[in-house]
Amino acid sequence: MSNLSEHAVNIWYDEWLSLQKVIHTLHSARDKGVKVPMEEAIAHYESFVTEELLPTNGAERLAFIKARPAQYACYRQLDELYKETKKRIARVRIQRNK
Repeated sequence: MSNLSEHAVNIWYDEWLSLQKVIHTLHSARDKGVKVPMEEAIAHYESFVTEELLPTNGAERLAFIKARPAQYACYRQLDELYKETKKRIARVRIQRNK
């Protein structure tokens, strides 16, 4: 299981926010080079998240994102996965500390 400390999760999420800014800028400019940072963001997501932490339909959504990483819809879906996963980690952490 990944380190679910608040500090570790915040570092992970802050790294996503940095990648997200780059991806958003590239999408705004309709730059086809967006695929590379999207692939980095996908790898970053997968490096931290275990199956237990995936949100509802997370595996299917991740497969959709990986199939077409340059599409704007996939960027939006990845952004939602990060947000939902961060919330899920907080719930798991609270449950474990009861």
